[in-house]
Amino acid sequence: MPSRRPIAALLAAVTAVTALVGCSSGSEESRCANNGGIIECAPDQRSAAPKIAGELLTGGNYDVSQARGQVVVLNFWGSWCAPCRAEADDLEATYQATKGSGVTFLGVNVQDSKDKAVAFEEGRVTYPSLFDPASRLALALDIPPNTIPATVVLDRDGRIATVVRAAVKQDGLQPIVERIAAEQPASGSR
Repeated sequence: MPSRRPIAALLAAVTAVTALVGCSSGSEESRCANNGGIIECAPDQRSAAPKIAGELLTGGNYDVSQARGQVVVLNFWGSWCAPCRAEADDLEATYQATKGSGVTFLGVNVQDSKDKAVAFEEGRVTYPSLFDPASRLALALDIPPNTIPATVVLDRDGRIATVVRAAVKQDGLQPIVERIAAEQPASGSR
C-alpha cells in the first residue's frame, strides 16, 4: 500500500499557499498574520478585492462596490455543506450585533441549485446572498469551492482585511469585524 505521507504533505503545502489570499504580493507570510487559519492583513498590506457582483437569490442584482464605506463580510456557503449549516446562526447573530456600526453581510452561494439555496436561507439569515453556482466569485478570491465555508472581511475601502477558511462562531468573528469597523478608512471618509 502506498504511503499517504506525500499526499498529506502536498495538501498541507497547498493549504498554506492558498491561505495567504488577500495579502499583498511579496513576502506575504511576513506581511499577513496566520492565526490558526485566520489570515489577517495589516491595513497597509491589504489588496483590493476583485469585482464582487451578481444575481441575488431573491432576484435583482448586487455589486459590493455599492457598499464602499462599509465593512463587508462575505460568507461563501452551500446548502449541501454541513459546516455552513452549523455557522448560519453565528453569522446572523454577528450581523445583527454589528450592522449598526457600518457593517453589512453578503452571502455567496456556490455549487448549488437556486431552490435548495433559497430553502436553506429561509428563516436562517436576514442578509442577502448572491447566487454563484459556477463559483466564479469564490475562485476570483482564490477560495476553491471545496474549501467552504469561508468568510472574507473587506475593510471600508474594499480591501481584503481577513480571510477565515473554516466555519465561524460569533465569539471569534464578531471581535474581528468590530476591530475592522473601528479602523479609519484609508480614504479618510466614513
